[in-house]
Amino acid sequence: MSDLRELYQEVILDHNRKPRNFHALEGANRRAEGFNPLCGDHLTVHARIEDGVIRGVSFEGSGCAISKASASMMTDSVAGKTVGEAERVFELFHAMVTGEGGRSTPSPELGKLAVFSGVCEFPARVKCASLAWHTLRAALKGEAEPVSTE
Repeated sequence: MSDLRELYQEVILDHNRKPRNFHALEGANRRAEGFNPLCGDHLTVHARIEDGVIRGVSFEGSGCAISKASASMMTDSVAGKTVGEAERVFELFHAMVTGEGGRSTPSPELGKLAVFSGVCEFPARVKCASLAWHTLRAALKGEAEPVSTE
């Protein structure tokens, strides 16, 4: 395994063991639930949006290491961004993990989220990595229907 891949694996394991922003967000004005029936991931994303800016974001739930680490890093990456900026990060992240349009190479805009670049090599794990992101998108849009990866 390459040094970079080992580093990526360590970052993912760290965020799985000690997820950041793992709690119900006090004062949240947006909320969405997401499910991945394939591996049993279930999470709720909470967000507080003020004047089009994500002033707070958190998540709760359970899931595999990829799912939990992705949610943890997602909350870190979108906090303080506008809803439009968060949508852009979603698009870049989704393109990277799905390999959409040959874009498995991470955009520099993704920063630390590049640790998920190898996910596109494992199609079953793409849903794990992207569940939190689809759930965040639903929360930002105010969608009431739970998100499912199926």
